[in-house]
Amino acid sequence: MSGFSSHWLALREPLDLAARSKSVEDQFLKLLPAENIRILDLASGAGSTVSALARRFKTPVEWHLTDYDRDLLKVAVARRYGTGNFTLSIQQVDLAADLETLNFQDVSAVTTSAFLDLVSESFLQRLVKKVVQSGKPFLGALSYDGRAEFEPSHMLDTELRNGLNRHQKTDKGFGLSLGPDAAQRAIELFAQAGYQVLSDTSDWEIDAGKRDFLIEFLGGWQRVGKELGLEMSKLEDWWQDRSSLISHGSLRMKVGHIDFVAFPPQSSAD
Repeated sequence: MSGFSSHWLALREPLDLAARSKSVEDQFLKLLPAENIRILDLASGAGSTVSALARRFKTPVEWHLTDYDRDLLKVAVARRYGTGNFTLSIQQVDLAADLETLNFQDVSAVTTSAFLDLVSESFLQRLVKKVVQSGKPFLGALSYDGRAEFEPSHMLDTELRNGLNRHQKTDKGFGLSLGPDAAQRAIELFAQAGYQVLSDTSDWEIDAGKRDFLIEFLGGWQRVGKELGLEMSKLEDWWQDRSSLISHGSLRMKVGHIDFVAFPPQSSAD
C-alpha cells in the first residue's frame, strides 16, 4: 500500500477535523453502547479518527488502531496518548492481504478515515461483507469525491483535476482504486446488503492562510501533471501562478469529500 508521511498527515489534520460531518458523527455516536465502547479503526495512520472523535465521548473508549505503517502507528500513540478519555492498542497489518484476520465481532463499531478512495472494488466488497457479517456500524469519513475548486481559477485547473482523478484510480496497493467513486460505491454496497446509510459532504475549505498545506498539496498536483505528460510549459505556468498566489495569501480551495455511516436496521437511532 502507498504510504503517507507523518508531516503530510499533520498538515491535513486540521482541515479534516473542520470538514467532518457533524450529522454523520452524531448518528454514529447514537449507535454505540453507553459503556464498554471498543472501536476498530482501519488504516489508522497517525490516529486522526481518534483525534476527531475523542472529544465527543463521555465514557472511556478503547481504540484498536490498524495500519501497514508501524512508524505511523507509533506516531499515533505518541501524539494521542494522554489527550483524552481513551486507551489505544495498535496492530501492524497488511489490510489488502489480511483483512479477514481482524476481529470485527468483539468491537462496538468499525471506522476509517481518508482510506476508501485508495481501495479497489474487490477489497471494498470484502470490507462490506466483513462489516455486515459482524452486524456492527461503520463510519467512513473523508473519502475524496473528485470535486476541487480554486479561487481564483486558472485555465489548467480543470485539466489537472481531471488528470488527478484518473490518477486516483491507479493501484495504491489494493488493485485499481475506486478513487472518487469509492464513497458512493460503498454506500451502494451497504444498502444492497440491507444496511441503512446516512451520508453528507465533508469538504475541505482551504483558506489563504494554509500556505504550507497548499504548497505541499499542489506540489502533488504538479507531480501528477508531469506523470500524465501534460505540456510542460503550461504546467510550469500553472505552478508559477499558484505559487505566487499562495505566497501572497491569495489562493483558496474547496476539495470535495463524503462522510457516511452505515448500520443494520435494528440499530437505527431516532
